[in-house]
Amino acid sequence: MTRTYSWAAVATSVAIAGWGLQASGLAQEEGGTKTAHELRADYDKDLKGKKIAFLPIATGVPLMDEWGRVIKTEAEWRGMKFEVRDPAQNPAAMQQALSALIDEKPDVIVVQNPSVTLLMKELKRAESQGIHVVQMNMSSNYKSDAFVGADWYEVGKMLAEDVVKACGTGTGGSGEVQIVQGELTAAASVDQIAGVMDVFNKDKTIKVVSNQAALWDANKALDITATVIQQHPNLCASVGFWGIMQSGAAQAIRNAGKIDQVKVYASGEGSQLDCDQVSQGNFYKFLSYTATEQGHDAFIAAETLLQSGDKPGSQHREFYTRPVWLDKSNASGANCYAVPKPPTSTASN
Repeated sequence: MTRTYSWAAVATSVAIAGWGLQASGLAQEEGGTKTAHELRADYDKDLKGKKIAFLPIATGVPLMDEWGRVIKTEAEWRGMKFEVRDPAQNPAAMQQALSALIDEKPDVIVVQNPSVTLLMKELKRAESQGIHVVQMNMSSNYKSDAFVGADWYEVGKMLAEDVVKACGTGTGGSGEVQIVQGELTAAASVDQIAGVMDVFNKDKTIKVVSNQAALWDANKALDITATVIQQHPNLCASVGFWGIMQSGAAQAIRNAGKIDQVKVYASGEGSQLDCDQVSQGNFYKFLSYTATEQGHDAFIAAETLLQSGDKPGSQHREFYTRPVWLDKSNASGANCYAVPKPPTSTASN
């Protein structure tokens, strides 16, 4: 069937469409719409040329380097200045670096806290000096403009609930569990252990035979676990609060010939290193809080604060990342980011 068109009707439709665009304020100008130009001008005014500083506990660590890589990439695209400082896991150096950054007055500082108390006074001082503060993955006892990261209590509960399913009442397992914490005063340990124990205390079969801090160090985790597995040959599970650290515990269990008996759990950022531990059978399950997503959230938090017009310290925002279980079925591809190089400072105008 052949269709016929009324060119008069078509012309009328085009005219109506054009009138609709003008009426809605979206009429095209040379080079695009007025609205698009105004939106981008406002955006650039808030962000372009601003400075964002990143202060992790250390560079050269996949978790922190992935945060820095993402923040730097996002900042450069927006014409912002990016700076990173490396205190090399030295608390005193970290305090000094933060103090120096505050004196330089960047627009935003993204900082990772090694403990809940160490940087409190300086974070408060930064906001009093007009600097927005985003705390990254481990909060201090001072609530700044924004927190980005895992809900550690939730992570602890999720780890413990799966351990109970594997080793608790009705499973036939021994119920014996080892816990490997990081730094005891770090938020990741304080809140994660609270979630773990709230679950374990509800199952009488679960017995925590060792609860020690390895200070985020794989070698310390290996030494601790080597002793634990000798003293408790029927150990059912080992739970560690960071993948890189817990890889040491897994190695000790493998050295003892019990990697198929002891279910090794870890939480962490989800780098290829973590996924390799799962694929090789060293980790039974891994709970990833996805560092790449956290890096994007950190920049979104900074971007939100700069556009808000709010006085630093006057608001508190939270950006939580969703934990994702990884096992041999999905510890690959997009779930495992490649280990990045440490970020370097840049400036663009």
